[in-house]
Amino acid sequence: MTGKNKTARLAGLIYLGVVVTGIFSLLYVPDKLIAYDNAALTFQNISASADLFRLGIAGGLICYLFFLFLPLVLYKLLQPVDTNMAKLMVLLAVISVPMYFINVQNEFTAISLVTNPHYFPGQTAPQIQAQVLCYINQYDDGMRLIHVFSGLWLFPFGYLVFYSKMLPKFLGILLILGCFGYLVNFFGRLLLPDYAQLGIARYISLPASLGEIGTCLWLLLVGVKEKQFITNSTQHDSYFRRP
Repeated sequence: MTGKNKTARLAGLIYLGVVVTGIFSLLYVPDKLIAYDNAALTFQNISASADLFRLGIAGGLICYLFFLFLPLVLYKLLQPVDTNMAKLMVLLAVISVPMYFINVQNEFTAISLVTNPHYFPGQTAPQIQAQVLCYINQYDDGMRLIHVFSGLWLFPFGYLVFYSKMLPKFLGILLILGCFGYLVNFFGRLLLPDYAQLGIARYISLPASLGEIGTCLWLLLVGVKEKQFITNSTQHDSYFRRP
């Protein structure tokens, strides 16, 4: 196995870690436990499945630890295509990591309210339940802001994938479309109170999901044809250096 192939497979393996832990912590756990319009039910669900909620927190932390290293490995793989775009990809991706670690404090506070209500004397059960849902909603709002950078990094990433020819061009196109999908969903939720009821958010985010999962699997299962990659990256670089 060539050096580029080893790097590609490592990137695919880390990407798989991001995808699996992300689906678990950002989709599965909230779907099982959180009722955003019902504080009492949310409190009851978390109280009955506190271990699952904690696993969700752990999964999110592991996800973003993987995501800290993913762009660094991708940089090593894609830097020959365009150094400036590769640096931009790393910057936009890595910014989201400390943002997540700050935001996850809302989940820690929520689980403390559920499991240690005696720490908050003088508050009624409905008040504590309302606070739990409030912190969960703050976490959710924080994730929307983090997802701005989850989207922005896909533009340079998609650009590099498209021009490297290491991966199919359509994956690069999907990643670029995914960038704009994230931004549309963010500003839609921010500016339109009934945006969630329109039912278009999942369709707008579909290119990002297909592009990221497709890229992950391609890197992991197919790898790189190194000679073709070197030839294509050299041609692309020389194109931009023409006087």
